[in-house]
Amino acid sequence: MIVAMSESVHDTAERDNTTAPEVTSESIVEALLLSTDDPLPAAKIAQILGAGEAQDVKRHIESLNDRYAEAEAAFRIESIAKGYQMYTLPVYNRWVQMLHNARSDSRLSPAALETLAIVAYKQPVLRADVEAVRGVAVGDMLVRLRDMNLIRIVGRAEEIGRPLLYGTTKKFLEVFGLGSLMDLPKLDDEQGDSIPALKVAD
Repeated sequence: MIVAMSESVHDTAERDNTTAPEVTSESIVEALLLSTDDPLPAAKIAQILGAGEAQDVKRHIESLNDRYAEAEAAFRIESIAKGYQMYTLPVYNRWVQMLHNARSDSRLSPAALETLAIVAYKQPVLRADVEAVRGVAVGDMLVRLRDMNLIRIVGRAEEIGRPLLYGTTKKFLEVFGLGSLMDLPKLDDEQGDSIPALKVAD
């Protein structure tokens, strides 16, 4: 995600006689996708643009990808979870993974383990449902677990806003020594909604 510059930065650029780029529908689509970590549906992008329909957004994205390919850029706009998101090309996975590994502490905190356990047992699960169980905001924690490749976006819920659904990954099974999700510790019927603690495999 690229953080938007403040107006003061733009003002400074203008004082330095820097020519601002032309604002077009394509550049707006590009700016929106650079500014979010979540896939954006074409209909949502069209709504923000205030002009055109989902098909027009798709044409803008195709045009942007053609430009990226011509410029030999390291990324493209991909369709995922009924939305669009910026992705680096697979050839760069090695270096991108090194960055993610450097950012991520290999040790899982109790809060991370608790969040991961809720996702594992309730998947596919909404962030709101995880927060309802934990009683705290988990947005940053879900991002961190995604960076560690322990959870992933598995789709969107059929409800207002189409919120993201989360599930676990193959790496999750490897880290916790599980052959499949069927190998998770069984839920105790007497404990109600209590989620068993997870233990990293030796």
